[in-house]
Amino acid sequence: MKSNLDGGAAVEPKGSSWTAVLAQYRKPSAIRSTVEIATTAFPFVALWTLTAVAVANGYWWGLLLTVPAAGFLVRLFILQHDCGHGALFASRGVNDWTGRVIGVFTLTPYDYWRRTHAVHHATAGNLDKRGIGDVNTLTVREYRALSRWGRVRYRLYRHPAVMFGLGPAWLFICQYRLPLGLMRAGIQPWTSTIATNIGAALPVAGLMWLMGIGPFLMVQLPITLMAATTGVWLFYIQHQFEQTHWSDGEDWKFQDAALHGSSHYDLPFPLRWITGNIGIHHVHHLAAKVPFYRLPEVLRDHPDLHHVGRITLLQSLSCPKLVLWDEKAKRLVSFREAQVAT
Repeated sequence: MKSNLDGGAAVEPKGSSWTAVLAQYRKPSAIRSTVEIATTAFPFVALWTLTAVAVANGYWWGLLLTVPAAGFLVRLFILQHDCGHGALFASRGVNDWTGRVIGVFTLTPYDYWRRTHAVHHATAGNLDKRGIGDVNTLTVREYRALSRWGRVRYRLYRHPAVMFGLGPAWLFICQYRLPLGLMRAGIQPWTSTIATNIGAALPVAGLMWLMGIGPFLMVQLPITLMAATTGVWLFYIQHQFEQTHWSDGEDWKFQDAALHGSSHYDLPFPLRWITGNIGIHHVHHLAAKVPFYRLPEVLRDHPDLHHVGRITLLQSLSCPKLVLWDEKAKRLVSFREAQVAT
């Protein structure tokens, strides 16, 4: 059995697979889901409005409110994420339209994102199917085979300033507005993208007219950029940790990839709440239709899962240096480790 970060071992359920065991947690509560939306959307709108009023009256300290506002925007994205998996409501139509509306706030075209994210879930940890919905990860052998310029480009891509700074800004402000690159993959995101752009443009134009372009951007840009960076950081830590799991296509197995290729990012309660329990990511990949608010139930009922792939907030700070998959050692390594590896 595979060791986890705390030195324990993953225990398989008796007589069945994890997928079958976790099926009992898939039923959502319409009331609970509606309450989760309300307790996320209303505070976000209130914080945004208070920030705007403060800025309009010259109270620049009001910009401090952009920090919690960005947190609630992250939580809105988690709600949209659950809609994409058909997990927030029993009805697919309700999930889809809820996700599309939330997508206007998160600047994420729902239908386009749902398709790419489905590819991610179907191929996570598969070395033969990298490239859509994931963080580009090379093996040590592939990196060594690159030209000098190729290595420079990969190092730039993996640099924290790009990965958690320029990258999130590009993704949410530019790529999601006109995702040209994905056309090569045969994905047609135009309808979803255009609808989201129009849906966002109308209130943005109204607010700019009401507030002025400068004050609007002073409120919206920090919120968008902080939320985008937080979202990319979470996604990164969920899969880019030392003892993650990658395998060739012929050896790839869904349960192994889900359980060992996704972390349990064990955050303090306030951060766990604002991120919608998305840190319980190994369980999410095992059973994506489990609503986010039921994921803690799974850990409560199946404590063996608690320590699998567990990463604390402090431990996660060292993850960005892990950039290459060492096929011999079966772990992620840094550029320095790759240079001295034999």
